[in-house]
Amino acid sequence: MNITEQFKSFALLGAEWVMWVLIALSVVSVTIMVERAIYFFGKHPDVSEIIDKVREFLRKKDIAGAKEFLASKQGIAPAIAHAALKEAPNGLQAVEEAASSARIREKLKLEKNLAYLGTVGNNAPFVGLLGTVIGIIQAFDDLSLNATGGASTVMAGISEALVATAIGLLVAIPAVVAFNIFQRRIKTRLGDADAVVHTILSGLNPTSPASKKG
Repeated sequence: MNITEQFKSFALLGAEWVMWVLIALSVVSVTIMVERAIYFFGKHPDVSEIIDKVREFLRKKDIAGAKEFLASKQGIAPAIAHAALKEAPNGLQAVEEAASSARIREKLKLEKNLAYLGTVGNNAPFVGLLGTVIGIIQAFDDLSLNATGGASTVMAGISEALVATAIGLLVAIPAVVAFNIFQRRIKTRLGDADAVVHTILSGLNPTSPASKKG
């Protein structure tokens, strides 16, 4: 048996298993979307308020007060800023390095399971297309075994096969939309964190106007 006949034998098993694979992928995708939506759109601290309070503490040279304030807040920006400010006694370079390290750690948390959504969004249509191809092969094989059925035999099989492509698209589109929305939220959260860190660097810089006022 050559490879073509082997694939044909596999295809004649039917495309129903492809549908179940797509449904399983969809269930996992929806679970991740819900979990990430709760994570991203939950309570988020007011970054403008955090920046104002941190600037106020640093003008007073109250680094301990700034650290205590940041530790009391939940969110990506306060966490990164707090990690950076702990290195204040070691100089601005240490603050920047600590901020970069904390940023990487927090970004990994933000991107949790998003690779799955991106993979499903890119590949679910191809999985559906595989189901369609298998279905078409099966339809034409049915026609060869029942030539009297004519075009109706093929069309019925093809229409069923196309359902796999439709399901693949239905699985992929929400995954792609959610992936893009969450990526945008990640950029926003990290941008907020960078703004707070830059406020800290400015407040700690002895040549900055804020430091001179202190």
